[in-house]
Amino acid sequence: MASLEKPRLAVTMGDPAGIGPEVAVRSALALADSAEVAVYGAPDILNHAAKLVGVGDIASASFSVQATSGLEFDEAWVGTPNPECGRSALSAVDTAVEDALAGKVDAVVTAPMCKESVNLAGIEFSGHTEYIAGLCGVAPAEIAMRQSAGKLRIAFVTTHIPLRDVAKSVAAERIAYVAELLAKSIREEGVDAPLLAVAGLNPHAGEGGFMGREDVDVVARAVEGLRRGGMNVEGPIPSDTLFVSETLERFDGVVAMYHDQGHIPFKMLAFDRGVNSTLGLPIIRTSPDHGVAFSLAWGKGEVNMGSMLAAMELAASKSRRRGLEMAR
Repeated sequence: MASLEKPRLAVTMGDPAGIGPEVAVRSALALADSAEVAVYGAPDILNHAAKLVGVGDIASASFSVQATSGLEFDEAWVGTPNPECGRSALSAVDTAVEDALAGKVDAVVTAPMCKESVNLAGIEFSGHTEYIAGLCGVAPAEIAMRQSAGKLRIAFVTTHIPLRDVAKSVAAERIAYVAELLAKSIREEGVDAPLLAVAGLNPHAGEGGFMGREDVDVVARAVEGLRRGGMNVEGPIPSDTLFVSETLERFDGVVAMYHDQGHIPFKMLAFDRGVNSTLGLPIIRTSPDHGVAFSLAWGKGEVNMGSMLAAMELAASKSRRRGLEMAR
C-alpha cells in the first residue's frame, strides 16, 4: 500500500538516445523529499545522466536504481533511432509494470520512448498506452487516453486513427464509457461531483443535424444517458467555443471525440506542463506530454522539466489518495 507521506514511484528511463534519462534523473532528484523514487533502466546510462546533471553518479543520488538492462552508453547512437536503445527502454517498462502489478511500487511514470527504435528491434510497438494495457491484461477497448494540466483534463473517445474513420468509430456506448472513466479519475483527485463537457463531433455540433447527424443521433444520446445515470455533464458543445478559456473554466473535464480535437488546444494551453495518463488500468500510469526530443539529447540543448515533473507529481498525488482510501 502506498505510504501516505512518500509513495513509491517507478520511473522508466525512456529511450537512452533521447532526453528520457536526463528528465528521469532530474525529476527524481527534484521529488526526493516527497516520494520514494526508483529509476528503472540501464545503470551505465543512468550514471551518465547523473553526471550530466551534476550529481556525480547514481550511487550518491537521492533516488534508487532498478537495473533492467546492461546497455552501456555510446555517443554513436545519441539522437538517432537504435534497436538496442529500443530494446533497453522497453525492458524498463516491462519490469516497472510487473512491479506495480505486484504491489512493489505505487505508480509507474514512463519517460518518452521512440516507437521506431522498438520496432527496429523486431518488437511490434505502437506506444506505451497500448503496450502497458497488454501487460496488464486489459483490452484496448477498456482504456482511454487522458491529457491533463491542473483543472484542464481531456479524455479521448478515439485517438490514433485516420480522420476518415472517426465518425464511424464514435459510438454512444464508447462516449459514455470514456466519460465515466474521466469522471472516476477526477473524483480520485478530490472533486466529488465533477462537471464534464462533451465536445461535438461536427462543426457547430452538427447545426441540429444539418451538418451531420452524429451529434444528434450519437453524442446527444450518450449525454442524455449519462445524465439519467446521475452524471453532471453538458453537450454536445461545439469545440471551437468549448476550448475558449472562459468556457473551459466551468468544467472539470472534457470528453473529446478525436485526437487533434483535444490535443491541439491542450498543447497550445499547457504544452510545458501537460501529463498523459492511461485510464482503465489496474495501476496508476502517467507520462510527460512530449517525445524523445533527439535534438536536445545529452547536452545538445536546454531540456524543459515541467511536463515530466508534473507527471511524477500527479502519480504521487494519486498514490497518496489511493493509500488514504485503502486505509479507511
